[in-house]
Amino acid sequence: MSEVGRAKRKEKCENCTKQCNKKQTEDGVGPEQEEVNGQSEAPAPLLLSACLSCEGCVSEQESLKISQQSLEEVEQVLALNKRCDASKHRVLVASICPQSLPFFAVKFGVDVPEAAQKLCGFLKSIGVQFVFDTTLAAGFSILETQKEFIQRYRRRHHDSHALPLFTSSCPGWIRYAERVLGSLVTPHICTARSPQQIMGCLVKDFFCQQQKLSPEKVFHVVLAPCFDKKLEAVREEFYSSLMETRDVDCVLTSKEIYRLMEQRKVSVEELDSVPLDQVLGEAADAALTRHDGRGSEGFLEHVFKHAAKELFGLDVQEVTYKTLRNRDFQEVTLERDGETLLQFAAVYGFRNIQTLVHRMRKGRVPYQLVEVLSCPGGCLSGRGQSEEAGRLDRALVQQMEEVYSSLPVRLPELNPALRVLYQDWLQGQDSLQTSKLLHTEYRSQTHTQPPHMQW
Repeated sequence: MSEVGRAKRKEKCENCTKQCNKKQTEDGVGPEQEEVNGQSEAPAPLLLSACLSCEGCVSEQESLKISQQSLEEVEQVLALNKRCDASKHRVLVASICPQSLPFFAVKFGVDVPEAAQKLCGFLKSIGVQFVFDTTLAAGFSILETQKEFIQRYRRRHHDSHALPLFTSSCPGWIRYAERVLGSLVTPHICTARSPQQIMGCLVKDFFCQQQKLSPEKVFHVVLAPCFDKKLEAVREEFYSSLMETRDVDCVLTSKEIYRLMEQRKVSVEELDSVPLDQVLGEAADAALTRHDGRGSEGFLEHVFKHAAKELFGLDVQEVTYKTLRNRDFQEVTLERDGETLLQFAAVYGFRNIQTLVHRMRKGRVPYQLVEVLSCPGGCLSGRGQSEEAGRLDRALVQQMEEVYSSLPVRLPELNPALRVLYQDWLQGQDSLQTSKLLHTEYRSQTHTQPPHMQW
């Protein structure tokens, strides 16, 4: 990059930082204004995703790829399917994140299962052939994270990078870790792929095999609550140069889909209720479920319960959170006879992430696992569905949390579909295929970070 280009990027980044700080000041938010033990209102946070979406760290090539993930791209595929002969058609597959469904439930005024069927009816009415939800993929991600935690815990005494283990499902956090924090953090990131990218493998590998389709003939769209998922979809490791196709071709946020419904003047009442498709076909259990957790995938809770049982023979029925700095910085502890056996933390939002990193630099992180998410409040608060006129819609988020919590919880260990897929698709839980399709690597990329970036 030329010196002129660097200067312009530096100026833009510095101005962006000033504007973010100014906005927080105008909103009455100062560094000291934080919720402590639930006694005061949480501040409007500086979103990590907002910082990482500026041109200061998103390359021109990435910007182009992200801009292509739009309603217009989906409409082009639909239009080509209508105009072209069958040999040039692409099969449209949509995968819906569980955290997007509460948004539609609130907007439609129905419960989550009915919202899922209404949304499925709309997608199929515009030309999408298959509609899945990503709960199954999240189950894979949780199980692989559990397995990796146990392995790391058992080698903690001779591997300085084994613990703490940081979760890897949030692309905003991953980008910050790779581009800014580098080798301080990247060896500690769980290698399990996120639910979105495991769903990409399920669709472009297993599903294509079942349907006898070549992967490039499938156009895979993911509906997500978060804009950062678009960044994740364009990562190089999730692109097959041989087949010239991505695991996830396009990510659309909940609001983008809702806007499409408004543009087409579709009313909820006139939408057909169509059951979601199942990756394993009609024989699979079609009931909608969720994972434990605070509006996210619940990695902390699932790994905590699994580790308590696997490592110490203790059955934990309910996880009790202790609020530390604010409601987005909490910890859970497993104790026996006064001894602390496990100590995990949930750290959400940029300000809390900075606190975590500061402690890590000083070697003062007591946790064996940290569930890290860049959005305050977790995935339900993703900017792709929780903001109105640039501000967090707290009433909407609260409604989404209530309807999401109404779904029954199913442990991934008890999901028969996962057992079948491990055996029939992946040739076993410890196979090379499992390692290849369900895991990835996160590397330090700090050499690409502009030298002026301050965090």
